[in-house]
Amino acid sequence: MRIVIGGQVEKVEIEALVKKFSGGQVQTMIKSDLEAAMAIKSGEADYYFGACHTGGGGALAMAIALLGKQRCATISMPGQPPTKDKVEEAVAQGAKAFGFTGDHKEKAVQYLIEALLKR
Repeated sequence: MRIVIGGQVEKVEIEALVKKFSGGQVQTMIKSDLEAAMAIKSGEADYYFGACHTGGGGALAMAIALLGKQRCATISMPGQPPTKDKVEEAVAQGAKAFGFTGDHKEKAVQYLIEALLKR
């Protein structure tokens, strides 16, 4: 599995969390938002993780523009931390790009990796 990390904040920390929770089963790349979304569209990467301060704006804007809203999911927002159910539902519905707030990065990445590795 290949995960590209975009978004506006905490990319290095998110990459470290992906590696931690995946136990080395996932390849990671950090890119700009545009490059990250293009990596999903071209098949260079399988999934996109991005964080910003709202969970959907700067984290997913380019992904929504290039991939379409139906392939993107905001899994946390200010005051609304991610839940396992919401993450599993987004994965089951075929989302490829996931946005969340920087302050929720640990749980967001943990739940995403767990759900994606089950597929």
